[in-house]
Amino acid sequence: MNNATETLKRAGKEDKYYTDKKYVRTACGTAYNGVLIALDTYLLLKGIKKTRGRKSIEYYQEQIGKVDKKLLKDVNGAYEALHLSGYYDGILDAVVIKSGFREAYEIINRIKPASEGKE
Repeated sequence: MNNATETLKRAGKEDKYYTDKKYVRTACGTAYNGVLIALDTYLLLKGIKKTRGRKSIEYYQEQIGKVDKKLLKDVNGAYEALHLSGYYDGILDAVVIKSGFREAYEIINRIKPASEGKE
């Protein structure tokens, strides 16, 4: 997430919009990957075996939905803001991007305490 935050700073900002789509897309992609890594760790801690290859958002929604409905809402928010709006659409609206980053940090911070005791 530190890399994503630093990249987002390079995007520049005028009023409530970022100015450089390339940096916004890169930052959102990096932040979303951080969320997926955290979710993989969370699922392993919950005893859900890792599947081979890439996993779809539907996989994460299904697995997370079985164990934590609140976390699922955060995952959906991060997916919409970071992956779809930020990465794919390249939206420059700072409110949308910051909400995605907020969701990402919330997910990671909720998972982090659980994983620290398992090392």
